[in-house]
Amino acid sequence: MGGHMKVPDYWGVVGFPIAHSLTPKIFQIVGEHMGFEGIKIVFIKAKNIEDFIKETNKIKGNFWLSVTSPLKHQLHKKFNLEHIQEIGAINQIINYEGEWRGFNTDGLGFIKAVNYIGIDVNNSILKMKGGGSTARSIAYQWSKYGGKLIIERGRRDIGNGPWEKSITKGFNPDLSINFDILPGVKIDKNMIPEKHYVISYDENYNNDDFAIIMLVAQHLEAWKIMVSDDFKERLPSIKQVLSKL
Repeated sequence: MGGHMKVPDYWGVVGFPIAHSLTPKIFQIVGEHMGFEGIKIVFIKAKNIEDFIKETNKIKGNFWLSVTSPLKHQLHKKFNLEHIQEIGAINQIINYEGEWRGFNTDGLGFIKAVNYIGIDVNNSILKMKGGGSTARSIAYQWSKYGGKLIIERGRRDIGNGPWEKSITKGFNPDLSINFDILPGVKIDKNMIPEKHYVISYDENYNNDDFAIIMLVAQHLEAWKIMVSDDFKERLPSIKQVLSKL
């Protein structure tokens, strides 16, 4: 393999709840596509830093974990990881020979998923309700790619950030997301307005659900960070991964 990618011994997901998580399956699909074999899958339940440290200490070897709530903020603080300061959270953490690395691909995955369903981000208006690290990551990238934002207060406040210059008022949004809907919560699909995108999913998912497209897209963005440039062309497309889920 040479310098293409430091292949971990384990990969999977950490957070709570994770039973419904498709991330380990996506690791397998991409890994097989890339020809990586023998990497073990892990589901690590952790509600806080103490759990995280206790559980990851048991892993003998290098690992790459997708981080889900509630750990995204906590881990980034604890390990003082490279990240975009404005977001203050990570969704991927790697331990390679004792060195920690973390990054955040939630926002970029959202952009790629929106492109995939045929929406051009530039000048499109996204309405967001609520806050949290995924909301901040999405607001950051959305504004960076030329999108406009309508921000509505939710249970949590999104806080300040470089996306403020993209905030607009009094327009009809092209799409909207509610970050107050928690991951793994059952959603009545009939209650969702037409342009509303749900980014959490449960075990009753369909491959064409926006949440699943986004999950695959942000996972592939993480691979792009992990592999060297000459290896990127070998990565599967969003469509190829979805077809195997």
